[in-house]
Amino acid sequence: MLDYSSVASAVAGCEGVFHVASPVPYGQSSNPEADVIAPAVTGTLNVLKACKEAEVKRVVVVSSVSAVFNNPNWPKGKAFTEDSWSDEEYCRKNEEWYFLSKTLAEHEAFAYAAKTGLDIVTICPSLVIGPLMQRTVNTSVKVFLSYIKGDQETVQNGFKNLVDVRDVTDALLLAYENPQASGRYLCNSPPIRVSDIVNILIKSSFPTYTYPKNFVEFEGGYTYDTEKLRKLGWTYRPMEETLRDSIECYRRLGILN
Repeated sequence: MLDYSSVASAVAGCEGVFHVASPVPYGQSSNPEADVIAPAVTGTLNVLKACKEAEVKRVVVVSSVSAVFNNPNWPKGKAFTEDSWSDEEYCRKNEEWYFLSKTLAEHEAFAYAAKTGLDIVTICPSLVIGPLMQRTVNTSVKVFLSYIKGDQETVQNGFKNLVDVRDVTDALLLAYENPQASGRYLCNSPPIRVSDIVNILIKSSFPTYTYPKNFVEFEGGYTYDTEKLRKLGWTYRPMEETLRDSIECYRRLGILN
């Protein structure tokens, strides 16, 4: 993504582009500017410049709710909407480099759109889970598996925001194909407690895994208003289906064996 000529050659001849690449670290980076921020920001700008040069009709950029919820000024208890942006200084102060990288990259994308007229739409998904196409476990799946693998006997029973990768794909297509699509769109299924995730999996013929045994009630967590995306025709599949298909896939790939 940092090699402009490589990006330009990939984009050449395209009518539409989906930009989904961005590093998602698992744990703290020793050099966040180089490892996380530069690939996200410079990589995004390289894609957009190449798209402008190639006269691409529309670019759909995958951002994240990480660019939305880290906002200390948002009213407490109010569902986040597309109007909320994570506070850059707040991210830096707390060393939340991934949040910062997604926020900076999305801001740069819309600034570039305003300057050049390139048609850009962004999708901001929550934690993306679902069937994998590869055996490599990505960061979001690692986070999800930490909820259920029993690494800790006692866990906080807070609400988690998850979305099926197939539903994210549907959102990307809607954002690209609908001429009325514009700006940013939050993409999230209804929040679900960790205990409910475990109960669904136990009832879905996966009772033998070592799940957390104790749940400490925790009333924190975020909610997201996805009305704007739903007005484009977006729907999400039941979480039971997502969880079942995810675990079956991870078993098949040997990730849970």
